Amino acid sequence: MRFGVMTLIDNVPDALSGHLLTPHDRLREVVELAVLTEELGFDAFGVGERHGAPFLSSSPPAVLGAIAARTHRIRLFTTVTVLSTLDPVRVAEDYATVDQLSGGRLELTIGKGNAPEPWHLFHRDPGDQYALQEENYELLRRLWSEDRVTWSGRFRPPLKNATVLPRPFRRPPTIWHGSATSERSVELAALWGDPVFAANVIQPVAAYAKLIDHYRARWADYGHDPAAALVASGGTLYAAADDRTARREFAPYYEAAVAARDVPGNNTPFRTLDDAADHGPALVGSPARIAGKILSQHVAYGHALQFFSVDSAGLPFARKAEVLRLTAAEVLPQLRHELPDPLPWPSPAPAAPPEPAVEAARWPPRPGRGRQPD
Repeated sequence: MRFGVMTLIDNVPDALSGHLLTPHDRLREVVELAVLTEELGFDAFGVGERHGAPFLSSSPPAVLGAIAARTHRIRLFTTVTVLSTLDPVRVAEDYATVDQLSGGRLELTIGKGNAPEPWHLFHRDPGDQYALQEENYELLRRLWSEDRVTWSGRFRPPLKNATVLPRPFRRPPTIWHGSATSERSVELAALWGDPVFAANVIQPVAAYAKLIDHYRARWADYGHDPAAALVASGGTLYAAADDRTARREFAPYYEAAVAARDVPGNNTPFRTLDDAADHGPALVGSPARIAGKILSQHVAYGHALQFFSVDSAGLPFARKAEVLRLTAAEVLPQLRHELPDPLPWPSPAPAAPPEPAVEAARWPPRPGRGRQPD
């Protein structure tokens, strides 16, 4: 199994201190978190896309480009790109640029989105969301695989002998299909022989397992090799020395995030941290508990890639770094030993020593401070 860290770049006050980072500092923090992720031996870093408060992730290509300049090995994911509301020509150009800057490390995850803002901002009809997703996806594939594309469809002007530049670094990046609930999204992935990214954050594990089972069944129906179906999973992460400490420290952050109004993701049925940790997909507790829970989820999902989210209600950067260091040192080695690794990526790097990284030590900025020295 491989492991990544993901963020939607939400920018909210710290649930305990009330401190709120400036947008400049929050965005720079994301880059530093990606650098730390690589130093600790994780395999990937993902940036999602949102177009409304409290998120600052409206431009994942820009953020991933900054991360590409500071990293050398980790795969760079979108988690997810809201392809149903975007022009696939622009998507092809932007993300081929990231692929070039990173030396071919881009992995694109597409989704139809579950927030209302993009439909208003980009003049799209939400009733067309699945048709848009399917048409835009087919055009994106052609733009990356063909040098000259002649095309016409329902939702954008036709193209004649169109070439998008730059081209991808070596070959078209892998396209994953992200879904929390939609069987139609995983149907598209199965049709084209693409991997699936299951959110694994809000609903019970059984709901995500049902979605993945449908994907695998349709994958086989389309004649693909069952052994080649790849699945990724997300998950909220908070690790501490023991379960009691983890729950005591993280409960205020989890419950503040769940209580927040008008924020996608707060409609989970698990309203308390105890409920989410005991009965939901949340990965909260000691390293042994977290490893055991991922092993049990692997029985349900058969996933090859596990992403972790350490963003929740303004959790401070220093605490995020502690969680990732502990996870890298005590969770990842066990899971890498026990679980298969079917992803065709370079071998995972060993985790860095537990001492704080130089760049990471500059974070978080002290309250009241703005730009950090370069």
